[in-house]
Amino acid sequence: MTWIGRSLPRLEDPSLLKGHGTYVADHADGALHVAFARSPLAAGEILGIELPEIAPGGGQVFTAADLHGVGVIRPVLNRPDYRAVGQPALAAGRVVFPGQAVAVAVARTAAEAEDLAEQVFIDIEPQDPILTFDAALAEGARAVHPEAPENVLVEGNLKTKGFDEAVAQAAVVIELDLRSRRQSAVPMETRGGVASYDRATGRVTLVASVQMPHMLRTGLADVVGMAESDLRVIAPDVGGGFGQKMSLFPEYVVLVWLARKLRTKVAWIEDRRENFLASAHSRDQAFFVRGAFSAEGRLLALDANLKSNVGAFSCYPVTCGVEPLMAFGELPGPYVVPEYRGRSRGVTTNTCMMAPYRGVARPMLTFTMERLMEKAAKALGLDAVEIRRRNLITSFPHRSPTGVVYDEGSYLQAMEAAVAHVDVPAFRARQARARTEGRYLGLGVSVFSERTGYGTPVYAQRGMGIVPGYESVDLAMDPSGNVEVRIGSSPHGQGLKTALAQLVADEIGVVPDRVRVIAGDTDATPYGWGTFASRSMVIAGGATKFAAEAAADKLKAIAAKMMEVEVGAVVLDEGYARVPGTNKATPIPDLARAAHHQSQRFGLEAGIRTSGFYDPGGTFSNACHICEVEVDIETGGVKILRFVVVEDAGVLINPMIVDGQIAGGVAQGIGNALYEELIYDEDGNLLTTSLADYLPPTALEVPDLEILHMETISPESVTKAKGVGEGGTIGAPAAVLNAVADALAPFGVEIDEMPATPQKIRLAIRNMAIRNTRAPADV
Repeated sequence: MTWIGRSLPRLEDPSLLKGHGTYVADHADGALHVAFARSPLAAGEILGIELPEIAPGGGQVFTAADLHGVGVIRPVLNRPDYRAVGQPALAAGRVVFPGQAVAVAVARTAAEAEDLAEQVFIDIEPQDPILTFDAALAEGARAVHPEAPENVLVEGNLKTKGFDEAVAQAAVVIELDLRSRRQSAVPMETRGGVASYDRATGRVTLVASVQMPHMLRTGLADVVGMAESDLRVIAPDVGGGFGQKMSLFPEYVVLVWLARKLRTKVAWIEDRRENFLASAHSRDQAFFVRGAFSAEGRLLALDANLKSNVGAFSCYPVTCGVEPLMAFGELPGPYVVPEYRGRSRGVTTNTCMMAPYRGVARPMLTFTMERLMEKAAKALGLDAVEIRRRNLITSFPHRSPTGVVYDEGSYLQAMEAAVAHVDVPAFRARQARARTEGRYLGLGVSVFSERTGYGTPVYAQRGMGIVPGYESVDLAMDPSGNVEVRIGSSPHGQGLKTALAQLVADEIGVVPDRVRVIAGDTDATPYGWGTFASRSMVIAGGATKFAAEAAADKLKAIAAKMMEVEVGAVVLDEGYARVPGTNKATPIPDLARAAHHQSQRFGLEAGIRTSGFYDPGGTFSNACHICEVEVDIETGGVKILRFVVVEDAGVLINPMIVDGQIAGGVAQGIGNALYEELIYDEDGNLLTTSLADYLPPTALEVPDLEILHMETISPESVTKAKGVGEGGTIGAPAAVLNAVADALAPFGVEIDEMPATPQKIRLAIRNMAIRNTRAPADV
């Protein structure tokens, strides 16, 4: 019997489903409460700050002038095109985005702290805010930061030798001008932290809703100016992260400083408005792309001018380069691109800082390549599936023109399986009948690859000053035969603990219930990089496998001595060390007890304690999404009728968990495609600061998914698993929007922006109706 491949119910769920989980706010008992006074303006010089009069014992207010010895957050890329911009814990001298923290109030209750913060008067000489690409890049534009006079924080450029010749030979050149509007991750639990000072040791413990506790500890210690050993960071149960909780935010710097300054416990729980206003945003991108195709529909060359609005500051530790450089490097996606010219810029503006959000730049680059294939097929008179057949990567390993190496995948096979499952000819017949009834159905295809489980070899290529990627695991078996696995990765809802327990159970021969995975505490776990980038099952899983293999070897050695057989004759399964073909068997708890209490018998180090380390180059999973929609041309509303996913993530450790990750990702991708948009007005005021204005999809907008799996084994993953956490979000927008464009084909409407809200769809139909007499007169 093996545990890998079984849809075991998640070990984490009983606590969470019964309400026994503990979140940051559950740790706030007995703490003073913190509230931030934030800038009401997007840009301006601070002329003065008036603090409220406070009665004795009524609280305190601090500004940047009080933070003696506190540095700025300044992430580094070792690239000549990068401009390092420092983010202060509290604004000093000027403000550069609406919602920037300027002062902090501390009081006995949250309400009293908020009242104090509201009484802080910030005298600001306003400047015209720079909010858009055009404003930031205009000739003579004001610099958002003196360090970046041209408002570009990072820029990548590449042109292959044969690019010009390939374009000259093209039968057709397709141009795309695409836009992805700004989003928020909208975690159910907003940011928050509780910092406690220990008077006996001088240490501070920060309990925070974060994805990278070890990195946060290092960054905080550097900025606050304290020994890292004096700081403990704990990530308890985390109510959603999606990348937003990867970064070192200034609020955490202030919390740690306050705990040390006041020698007490302080708590800050972000409200939803703060989360929209001042937590990291994502994916404000504009891509202008040209694709040069042969008459047979083969892509000869790709020309890309990519712009990413990275906001006012550079996120720590991955920097503002994460979106523009990923877009630049991974734009070809699953397609063969012989020649490439690319320019990608990270543009700074007076808006909230950008940081990774599930999928990072890949939903937009997938949207780009999939719209390119659709439009090229139309221009060349080819079927949309056929043009993909002619351009998908089929030979592995494959090196893209940007130097990215793709390991074994099933790009073409996944698409063919999805197309066959959907039965495209049957859909086309239904679509034609529906149009005669005044109903508009559409079918959209999206083929994509997802780079997963990549370690320091990939991050080092980006020139990051802080190079994440590896994972370490410590494993120990106690004298009763129970296993503890301490991981540097920090799961927050993905089911990682269950999947790792299944992996360990197969290696050691115990049941998963006897495996306890410990994470999210810098005092209790080895240094690691957290949970993000579809990495944990590949990298933490690989390190866990190595540690478990070492423990299994020791158990076998002990069993061989006890049963007087050769080590190679021993197998571990179903709670026993056995010698197949004989009646010799020893319970694994007996081996553990002997290892601890009779170690002199075996000539081995007492106990069973092992470690694992893994730092791979990464592996690509891939998938094909096909979406069927109906568009109401009167309202612009889109209803998703069917959604099919064919996913190849290698070996599935726990298929149920994989399906859950896909479903959650698709839901967020649907939001990206149709609903979610953060909007600033011309003065820099954020208009979408509640869930009445910012619209994530609900269960009513997300259909039941039809998920099929393929399995391509890659030598780039020791567990044979590939990452899957971001795939749903990466592929869904293109599938949905290609389906909307297909539905609106009779009107000549193109969908080149996301989200495609009802208002935008109606406007597009109206505009085409003015120019195109084929559209109904009453639209």
